[in-house]
Amino acid sequence: MSIAEISFGEILQALREYKKLSPEELAKGICTVEDLYSFEKEKKYPALDQLYELAEKLNVEVNYFFHYASSSTFNYVTAVFELIKKYKRERNYQAIYDIIKRERQNPIFKHISHKQFLMWHEGICIYYLSKDVYNSVNTLYTAIDLTNPDRTNLSEREIEILTSIAIIRFEEEEFAVANDIFEEALKNLESLPHILDPKAKLRILYGLSQTLSAREQYESSLQYSNQGIKDCINNELLYLFGEFYYQSGENYIKIDDVDKGIEYINKSKEVFLLQNNERFVKLVEVELEKLLEKC
Repeated sequence: MSIAEISFGEILQALREYKKLSPEELAKGICTVEDLYSFEKEKKYPALDQLYELAEKLNVEVNYFFHYASSSTFNYVTAVFELIKKYKRERNYQAIYDIIKRERQNPIFKHISHKQFLMWHEGICIYYLSKDVYNSVNTLYTAIDLTNPDRTNLSEREIEILTSIAIIRFEEEEFAVANDIFEEALKNLESLPHILDPKAKLRILYGLSQTLSAREQYESSLQYSNQGIKDCINNELLYLFGEFYYQSGENYIKIDDVDKGIEYINKSKEVFLLQNNERFVKLVEVELEKLLEKC
């Protein structure tokens, strides 16, 4: 058998046996023994965080598996990206930054698209970990420039990076600047012949709605939050669905349509209950009380 024909599972098993570790010893604290057998037989693959732990216990670099297992169907780059996305959903920016530091010099990520993805998330981490707005935004624009130095006719990935910049400006309460960037992102997105990820548009609509509400332009904000609700329904997505209902509810209350506002905020609460998001349920209840006190 040539090296090119060696699979990921065979390498994992060979390393375990070479290190004289039983399946129970290698699996301990990482996965079940049944999972380990499945990894070795390639019936399934470990999550990237499990893979890091397996490599550490076997005293090898993670890349070792992929240097030899060239025919393996396990895609390391995809696994890294999915883990970063998972940590982003959890807002675990330190975990994302640790991955980026570990993989930055990895030759696998020298491809411009892969390098851009890491730089994009590095920019996000710089902001949320150190509140360094200048370096964060500069890193994000540099990520766009990797593939589009003119910053015109942006791709979907580039638009998402631009949206991250707008979100940071919103967090810094630079509402007018944030609004302009969100509008630029939406204009570019609507110029694309096809949108791969409908969530990209939802993020922009939500950002515009939040920004306009912050600027007390409630009726304009309402247009975007209601559009977000429609898009969630049309795409059968729960992503930001509760947030859009809350945003619309707040806007209705602000323009003195209190009954409709309460209706929409209660709908947002129902969505969060379906998602088992107790933190947001409580937040909605508290915010509704505050809004009604001001009526």
